[in-house]
Amino acid sequence: MRTAHTNPYTPELPTPYEAILPPYVKTFTEYLRRAGYYCSNNAKTDYQFAPPLTAWDDCSHSAHWRNRDKDQPFFAVFNPIITHESGMWKDENPLNTDPDRIAMPPYLPDTPKSRQALARHYDNLMVADQAVGRLLEELEEDGLTEQTIVFLWSDHGEGLPRAKRWLYDAGIRVPMIVSWPGQIPAGQSTDRLVSLVDLAPTVLSMAGLEIPAHMQGVPFLETDLADREYVFAARDRFDESYDMVRAVRDRRYKYIRNYYPELPYLLWIPYSHQHPVLQELQRLEDTGALTPPMKLLLQPCRPTEELYDCEADPHEINNLAGEQAHAVQLSRLREAMDGWRSRYGDLGDMDEELMVRLRCPEGVKPTAVKPILVPINAQHAGIIPITDAHVEYSELTKLLLHTATQGASIAYTMEDGDIPRWKIYNGPIQLERGKTLVRARSVRIGFCDSEEARVVITIT
Repeated sequence: MRTAHTNPYTPELPTPYEAILPPYVKTFTEYLRRAGYYCSNNAKTDYQFAPPLTAWDDCSHSAHWRNRDKDQPFFAVFNPIITHESGMWKDENPLNTDPDRIAMPPYLPDTPKSRQALARHYDNLMVADQAVGRLLEELEEDGLTEQTIVFLWSDHGEGLPRAKRWLYDAGIRVPMIVSWPGQIPAGQSTDRLVSLVDLAPTVLSMAGLEIPAHMQGVPFLETDLADREYVFAARDRFDESYDMVRAVRDRRYKYIRNYYPELPYLLWIPYSHQHPVLQELQRLEDTGALTPPMKLLLQPCRPTEELYDCEADPHEINNLAGEQAHAVQLSRLREAMDGWRSRYGDLGDMDEELMVRLRCPEGVKPTAVKPILVPINAQHAGIIPITDAHVEYSELTKLLLHTATQGASIAYTMEDGDIPRWKIYNGPIQLERGKTLVRARSVRIGFCDSEEARVVITIT
């Protein structure tokens, strides 16, 4: 995190670049769009690649389900980002949350500055909740409440030191609320393990769509499936600093493996050093005021392995990896992690620079190939593509689109202008009589979009 990150003091990093995924991998919203769903995102992306034309019908700050065709099913994403960690850094507005009532985690300094930062976070959470409330009111206004499934989750846990960017539960355990009228009783809770890689297959399953075989997640709302035994997490380079940490957790125990045990916990990640709580931790380090839990993030090196009982020790302070009484749990979780890394091909074992060269040998973002438009009618059997800018046929015609870029999708539109509505090519297009403009581009994740194919077809 992130492939687009640059810093003038670390020009040797192989950034910026975009992730190039295997050719068969699509954004899961493309499967929804192919099935007729209107998909919108308002408006954060941060995917490690530019969102392809085929990902969303609308990806903007004005994106909303209300912009769809009447009665069209929809999948709409909203991202209130006010709770980002930067919201704790500085705010001149008066606090609504009383800092004196804040409960600080035991591994962070309990000072007025720390309490004020966390109080600001609670204030921002209230604003985010209000944004969610407005969206629910809009569903009610549109008469959609009883026929809409709502997911609420966050992208990581607390935005605090030893939480965000770390694999402790404070960093990877997130809120998850699902409302499914008529299917999930209100107020019901579960201790089922869920990973965020489960979201895509879960949504596809709820929409009645087939789940692609390459997806690693499982639909967690299907009651006939076995519960997850483990969830996995990974930490690699953050901004300027390389690292490699892996974690596996079952319902009770967490196992963490540090591949660079010689490194201190606190690496040079300038962005994170703006956090007032981290500044307090550093300020107090030499005063003797820090308790042992507060010193955890300031250790000059790390244990190779960490094991925590997350029920007895929810803050993951007491490392049990060296205790004989927990040897069985340690061995079991080691084996689970090794199996996961082997099964999915953990690229953390490869230098990032080599990984980038393998995906992009010339160091230049590849470009998808311009699509070919092929007519199908009584006179043209779908063999020869159109090469002219304007063609005319005297009979009803279908148009087949083709791209030579492996795994690329084709976006097409029959609208002119700079911001047309792009559709996803699903099969030969039946053209209407009269004059029709057809525009098409080949699209693949991590590639530049192709040059646009453009033709005007007249059917008399």
